[in-house]
Amino acid sequence: MPDRRPALLGKLALGLIVLLLVAFLWPLRTVPTGSRGVITVGGAIKGIEAEGFLLVAPWQKLNIFSVRAEEATVEGAEGSTSDTQPVKVSLTVRYSIQTNRVAEVFEKYSHDGNLQSYVQTATQEVFKAVTARYNAPDLIAKRAVVSGDILTALRTKLDLYGAQVINVDMRNFAFSPSYMAAINDKVTQEQLRLGAENKLKTVEAEQKQKVAVAEADASAARATADGQAYAQLKLATAQAEALKVQNAALAQNRDVLELRRIEVERVKAEKWNGQLPTAIYAGAPIPFFNPQGASSGKQ
Repeated sequence: MPDRRPALLGKLALGLIVLLLVAFLWPLRTVPTGSRGVITVGGAIKGIEAEGFLLVAPWQKLNIFSVRAEEATVEGAEGSTSDTQPVKVSLTVRYSIQTNRVAEVFEKYSHDGNLQSYVQTATQEVFKAVTARYNAPDLIAKRAVVSGDILTALRTKLDLYGAQVINVDMRNFAFSPSYMAAINDKVTQEQLRLGAENKLKTVEAEQKQKVAVAEADASAARATADGQAYAQLKLATAQAEALKVQNAALAQNRDVLELRRIEVERVKAEKWNGQLPTAIYAGAPIPFFNPQGASSGKQ
């Protein structure tokens, strides 16, 4: 019986070779999401393909190029303020490759879209240039403005490399230990000053309140005294007017009473028969005899 093993092994080897050729020459490829496919032939760029399936000829090469957002971190970036104070900061820059410049970046800077080294270098340079425009106090007080200046300058610089900056985060912003100590002392003194001013304002407010209360009490007392004096004046005036009215009434009443007395005497005289009483007791009245009138008449 002939040995069939050599023939079987030959078929298996041939099949494996065919599979390898098919895998190598298989034209259907995939470009993942967030990437671009750079087609090259002999190193020269022949086209840029979007995400999805595409057919690649055996003589072409597909290079996957990322256009996703990437991060570049710069730890301890150093700069100097306009008043020569050294300053350090850590920055994180988020960026991505401009999709319309993939071929340019692939040709000049990166075959996969990673520009981390370029971004780090550019960030260091921009940080030094921006901090040199500010003195140390302004760099602290205007941190948001400084961050905006860094973002604007970095966008301009990285645009040269075909990258667009999404945002910049600053961390661990710090000056030299001696300067930070001076700042802390200044802040402490300022807080003490503000505390003293607030205490003084409180004391002044309390004093003003006491003065206002005293003035109000004095005004109330004056008003009360004025009211009492006015009331007494009105009472005295009313009493004086009443006395005048009473005196006038008494003066008029004397004349009326005298006339009535004379009328009564006249009526008595008309009714008298001319006879005197035969018996006169002590204190009894004698008709038409007025000792006071007689004495006054004699006088």
